Amino acid sequence: MQWRYELSDVITIEPGKRGGKPCIRGLRITVYDVLEYLASGMSHADVLREFPYLAEEDIRACLA
Repeated sequence: MQWRYELSDVITIEPGKRGGKPCIRGLRITVYDVLEYLASGMSHADVLREFPYLAEEDIRACLA
């Protein structure tokens, strides 16, 4: 159960933000954005370098 609580802290949905898509910690980057970057060949390290306000835990939450 602890993981579910933590996941809900990382992935947030706000109706007025990014069309209600799941975002990371209330930021304007969506789960779909992160998944697209990873699918395009970027590594976790690449994503973190490009978006320094993200953490490894954020990427793992997107993959959960």
